[in-house]
This record gives sequence, C-alpha cells and structure tokens, in this order.
Amino acid sequence: MVQIPKFYPITDCQLSNCTHEEIVQMMLAGGARLIQLRDKDSSAKELLDAARACLALTRPAGAKLIINDRVDVALTSGADGVHLGQEDLAVEEAREILGDDKIIGVSTHSLEQFKAALETSANYIAVGPIFPTKTKENADPVVGLDLVREARVITQKPLVAIGGIPVERAAEVIAAGADTVAVISALYPFDDISDFFTKPDVTGRVKAFLSVLEASDDA
Repeated sequence: MVQIPKFYPITDCQLSNCTHEEIVQMMLAGGARLIQLRDKDSSAKELLDAARACLALTRPAGAKLIINDRVDVALTSGADGVHLGQEDLAVEEAREILGDDKIIGVSTHSLEQFKAALETSANYIAVGPIFPTKTKENADPVVGLDLVREARVITQKPLVAIGGIPVERAAEVIAAGADTVAVISALYPFDDISDFFTKPDVTGRVKAFLSVLEASDDA
C-alpha cells in the first residue's frame, strides 16, 4: 500500500498569478512532498511542458508529482501518477496505460462512488467536497466530514479529503479519519482585486498547513 504525506497541495495558475513551475518551487520550499499539477485550460503541449518543468524540480527534492486528469501527459512526461475524476478514464484503463508502479488516485463524491473505487487498483481515494468550495464550477454537493468517517470504517486504503478545507479545520479533517488533506484555493488567498497583481505566499501557506497537520500527530 502506497504511503502518502498528510498534505497534498494542488497548483492553480489562475488563482495564483504564477506559472505551475513557480508554484511548485514555492510548494517544495514550504516542505510539500506530494504535489498535483492541475490545469483545465492549457493545451496538451502546454501541460506537457509544464509537467516536465515541474518534474525537474520535484525529482531532485524527492517529491512526487501527480497530473490531474491527463493520463497521456502523465505517461509522456514520466510523472509519478495521475488523479482521475468521475468523468475521466476508468482507474483500470489508466492502470493499463501507466503500469503498476505509478500512483493512481480517484475522486469520489458519495459512499456509492467510494465503494466502487475500492474495487479498483486506485492507490488512494479522494472524498469531497468536504466544505463549500469555489474552485470548481458546478461543484458536487458538499459531503461534510460524515463521508470521511463512513469511508474510514470500510477501508485502510489511503483516504484523501478535499474541498474548501481551511488551515483552521485541517486537523479536524484528519481527526475524522482522512490520511491526507488536499488543498487548492486556501493556498492562494486574495482579499481584494489588487492581490491579483502580486504573487501569494504559497510557501508560507504550505508551512502553515504542515505545522497544523504535524501537530495533529501529537494530539
């Protein structure tokens, strides 16, 4: 069974006013060792170029890079794995393409979907959105911590919680049974429009999450 860190930050160029490469550099400086490259708008070539640039940073740092959705980009770039949504390739289809040594994660939004994912070779299963989130258009209904608790009872497979999780509630999510907290928007907080012309302190935000999550080990 694959072991994954307690914190799983995800890149977002639109929210951050940064390139994926810049974001990954800041995440690594903050201590992140599992990073997801997420980009719904770039072309395949642009995403492949970004993946290769990010891998040039993660590999020397001993960190793993997961590609959101795009199995083709994960394969061609040599990334460490792929994260799949409910509308993407099935886990076993991705496994056939990527092989047994790659990490494959899958998002679920209900207990039914979670149980179906348990029947696959997915290395980890994500549940969410835990709290309301503005990151995704037409987001799935909030599942709260109840789905985390229900999922924990029926599996020892790594459980990733995602969706609107602020640093103040990260420990609560772990206490509910999640192994890992995945975060997007909380890494790029903007208070007003002027913030869009600056670069957020991603390194500081990563450190803040890691501090809370590491403290939860002693709680």
